[in-house]
Amino acid sequence: MRIVITEFISLDGVVQAPGGPEEDTDGGFRHGGWSHAYFDPEVLGGAFDASLEKADALLYGRRTWQTMAGAWPQQAGDPFADRINGLPKYVVSGTLTESDLTWNNSRLVPGGEAVARIRELRAAEGGDLATMGSPTLVRTLLSEDLVDELQLVVMPVVLGGGKSIFPVDGVRRPFELVRATTAKSGAQVCVYRRAAGA
Repeated sequence: MRIVITEFISLDGVVQAPGGPEEDTDGGFRHGGWSHAYFDPEVLGGAFDASLEKADALLYGRRTWQTMAGAWPQQAGDPFADRINGLPKYVVSGTLTESDLTWNNSRLVPGGEAVARIRELRAAEGGDLATMGSPTLVRTLLSEDLVDELQLVVMPVVLGGGKSIFPVDGVRRPFELVRATTAKSGAQVCVYRRAAGA
C-alpha cells in the first residue's frame, strides 16, 4: 500500500486546526477554522474525493480520529461520508483502547508499535493508506521515510505559528511535484511524490 498524506497547510507550513475554533487549541492556537475562507468545493473537494477513491484504508492519529469519529457517522447518505465511514480505519494511540473505537471499522495501533505496524501495512498489497490531519503521526511517518505521496492543499494565508508536519532533524528528503491545481480562492492543491531514488 502507498502511504498518501493530505493536509490543509498555510504558507508558513501550519496544519493545526483548519476545521474549527475548538479543533486543536494546543499552544494557545487561536486561528482554528482558518481554511474555510479558502475552501473551493470543486477543486479542493474534488481532490479529497479523488484521494479517497484510491484509498483501501485510512490512518489517523488519536486527536484527528476522535474529531472525524465525532462528525462523519452522522453524515450517512452522503457519498463521501459513506465511503469514509465504510473504509477500514487505523488509529495510532497510546491512550485509547479497543472499546473506545466506536466508529465503524476502526482498529487500534498501539503507539509503541506504530512504526513497525505501519511498515507492515505499507508492505501489504492494496490501494492507498490515506492519512488526513494527524500532524504528530505524519511528522513521524516523514522522519521514518514512510510517505509515498504528499497532497498539500496550500492556503494563501500566514498564521504565524502552530503545528507542522515537517521533521526538524536536518535530513534532506526529496519529493517531486507531479500535479498542481489552483482554485478560484487562491488555494492550490499540490501533489508531490517521493523523488526517484530517494
